[in-house]
Parts: sequence; structure tokens; C-alpha cells
Amino acid sequence: MKDLTVGLGERSYPIIIKQGLLDEIGSELQRNPFAKRYGIVTDDSVASLFGDRLLASLKNSGIEAEMITFTHGEESKNLATVAELSSKLARLGFDRKDGLLALGGGVTGDITGFVAACYMRSIPFAQIPTTLLSQVDSSVGGKTGVDIPEGKNLVGAFYQPKAVYIDSRVLQQLPQSEFLSGLAEVIKYGVIYDRDFFKFLEMNRKSILGLDLLFLEDVIARCCKIKAAIVEADEKESDFRRILNYGHTIGHAVEAASGYKLAHGFAVAMGMVAVTGISVLKGILDPREKDRIKKLIDDFGLPVTIPAEYDRETIKKYLLTDKKIIGGKVFYVLPTKIGKVMITDEVEAEMVEKVLE
Repeated sequence: MKDLTVGLGERSYPIIIKQGLLDEIGSELQRNPFAKRYGIVTDDSVASLFGDRLLASLKNSGIEAEMITFTHGEESKNLATVAELSSKLARLGFDRKDGLLALGGGVTGDITGFVAACYMRSIPFAQIPTTLLSQVDSSVGGKTGVDIPEGKNLVGAFYQPKAVYIDSRVLQQLPQSEFLSGLAEVIKYGVIYDRDFFKFLEMNRKSILGLDLLFLEDVIARCCKIKAAIVEADEKESDFRRILNYGHTIGHAVEAASGYKLAHGFAVAMGMVAVTGISVLKGILDPREKDRIKKLIDDFGLPVTIPAEYDRETIKKYLLTDKKIIGGKVFYVLPTKIGKVMITDEVEAEMVEKVLE
């Protein structure tokens, strides 16, 4: 078992990483309760895999709980789902002393956190991430929100969970594409913050892809530790935290251009390679470093080019609606070497055109 803490003063919270933890959350909440009753928010796909196990864990510990489901998929990450879930909570009589448990991937975590931030003007919640992407990234840091037609995550709030419970064993039930999608966020941490971690990924690719849980727990813990340090330094993304958006500015635009049919991690992988290309064009990154980054992404089975079927003009249109735009300017996170990045709005349109080719 690995225990970490996101240190935010009175709003600090633990990250607990342990094989088989899903069946022990009832005991955890007995020891450290944050509500009198819990609503397990999950999509209909995850509910069939893990919902009954979590519900049984809570009820076996004498904890009152309800399962609340919504239709799986990025298409459900919208304000209509927020309204639907809020109405269900109201009909069940949930009040400010009750709390939510987000059981699922990034979509579920983002929606549940946003509902928790808004329902009754905020009720507490905890994250129980079941995908690699959500375990290493989206469940930590308090970013919540939903998509609107104009762009991804444009409506949301910063709202920290009370705890994050990570069961590494559930990764063995993930479809391969879902697991690979999470690896994009894992690689991101090596590029933006920790060169030694990047080397670790290069050296241990086979064990990670082979779902060796000892290696995976190490990977999850190292990513969460980096994310926690960044969030502690800049909780509301006013400056430093923006380095976590490496690959996401172009990645989100590609994802939107696909009609959200492309997996988030795959879009981010494409975005990481693209902005790394911008770094080389600007003369701030050694081309050999770019080749290492691109090779690692490729070696982990992730895409390194944006398919021709995604219209470039549509991608550029979505770049201009990115939620991280300030004063009408698009900001990019550009690697200057593996383990270090810079944030800049000084990227010529011609450079973006070139990497989108």
C-alpha cells in the first residue's frame, strides 16, 4: 500500500493506493467518514463491473449508500447529465450532510465533482478512479467540469475531493485501448517534470504493458506525487499548474474535431508530439530529445500523427475556443528538454500549420 497527501491546508486529502482496495472502501469510510450517506455515481458500464462490489463493501460496513448511474461515454459529459444526476439526488432526499463517491474514469470523476460542487451549493465527494488515466491524473487536483458544443471542459469548477482511493487491480479488467489511453498522461509527467521517471518508463516498458501490478503501483504513485506537488504549488492553475496541459491544447482540439469519438489519451499523445515539434521549430529543444519523446509514445502503442480524416481547419477553430486562452492568445506548453517545459503564447500560426500537417 502507498499513501500520499495532497497538502492544501484545511482541504488536504489522502491518496491511498492499494491492490484490492475497492473491497475495503467501506472499512476506510468507517474509519474516516465524510458524510452520513453516500451516493455512488457511476456510468452504466462501470456499474456492471464494480458497482455491486463497492455497494456491498459499504453496506457490509453498515454504511447507507445508493447507486446512481448515467449513460457511459464522453457524450454524457454535459450539463444535461448534471441536471439529471442532481434531480436523482433530490428525489432520493440527499442533503448537505450526504456525499458522493465517483466510481469510474475521468468522465465520471469530472461530472461527479461538478455535481458535488453545485448540488445544495456543495456537498463532499471522493474519487474512486477505475482507469489508468483517472488514477494518475484526473482524480487528483480538484478539476471538475463538463463539455459544451463550443469546447471541452468549458464549464466547471475547482473543487477538491475528500480522498482518492486507487485500486491498481481494477486495471487488469480494462480494455487495452483504455489502458493505453492512460499511458499518454503517464508519459506527460516524465516530459514536464521528471527526467528520471521518463528513463524509468523507457527501461520498464514491457513490465508496464504486461500489467505487472508492482510496476503499475510505482507508476501511479510517482504520477500522483508529481501531480500533488504541482497542485500544492498552484491549485487554481494561475501559472505553474498549466504545465499539466502539455499536449492538451492541440489534443483537446483534435478530440473535439473527432466529435469526441477519439480517446482522450490518444488525442493527447498526438498533441504532445505536435507541440514537441513546435519546440524544435522554435529552436528551444534538441531534435534528439524530440525523437526520444516520440519514440517512447510510439513504443507504448500510442499514435504519433494526427489522422488526415480530422479536418485541420476544424482543429484550428477549436484551438481558438480553448479554455486556457488568455486575452485572445493561445498558450502552449513546450518542452525545452525532457523533464522541463515552458509556457508561451509566442507560437507563430505557421508553426502550428506545419505540425498539424
